[in-house]
Amino acid sequence: MQQRLQLYLRLVRLDKPIGILLLLWPTLAALWFAADGHPDWRLVLIFTLGTILMRSAGCAINDFADRDFDRHVKRTAERPLTSGRIAPWEAVLVAAALALIAFMLILPLNALTKQLSVAAVVIAASYPYFKRFFAIPQAYLGIAFGFGIPMAFAAVQGTVPPAAWLLLLANIFWAIAYDTEYAMVDRDDDLRIGIRTSAITFGRYDVAAVMLCYVCAAAIVFLVGWAQGLRGWFAAGLLGAGACAAYHYTLIRARDRINCFAAFRHNNWLGAVGFAGIALDYAFS
Repeated sequence: MQQRLQLYLRLVRLDKPIGILLLLWPTLAALWFAADGHPDWRLVLIFTLGTILMRSAGCAINDFADRDFDRHVKRTAERPLTSGRIAPWEAVLVAAALALIAFMLILPLNALTKQLSVAAVVIAASYPYFKRFFAIPQAYLGIAFGFGIPMAFAAVQGTVPPAAWLLLLANIFWAIAYDTEYAMVDRDDDLRIGIRTSAITFGRYDVAAVMLCYVCAAAIVFLVGWAQGLRGWFAAGLLGAGACAAYHYTLIRARDRINCFAAFRHNNWLGAVGFAGIALDYAFS
């Protein structure tokens, strides 16, 4: 039983929390924006736990959808489902159980938040299949990873204002940036097996596209924050995030696999610095 549990923990990537953090920072930022810097601690707890659960469920369903592809990619060949140590039905069951627990967390919240949660589940479950035909599936990933943003506004304000959709758009650009760095690691394998990624679509302009997406994401967040009255600490946070993006350029410009993966992982710090600027500006304003 203990060995089985360890396989399930690997299936949902709890040993690799970077994905959780990439979902968490924009979700927390949305809660702070929606609540003018003073979100209810219960909402913070609900959305933090929900982020962990939904990202874990997404990993399980992703491995189920990609099980016939992952065995041909060196980095993913030894995943529990791909290597045959757990059955496909087990991955589906784990994903369903985690999604159900996540839904139970939001039962005390308003109807709009619950309705958006259904859309979030559909988007998360359908994302793996977009890699079959969509040239830039990372854009769809940005919607899946950022859907906590409109949900956060709905939970706090009972509505989803334009600022929420702008922040979701910013998250799409950010996801394209960091997941293109991730896709650059597997580009040769993806070309061989026929998976579509932004790294393949952008071709020799991949590095330029990544940096442009960072700029677009930062510009949108700046506009939203400035309109909300945020100034000094907020600007400092964005500058810090920009410094992280500049560091990523030094890592990915030579397209070395190890460095591209390091750039992807470092996006945790980019998101953390950006969120810290928002939280500090509200705290000291």
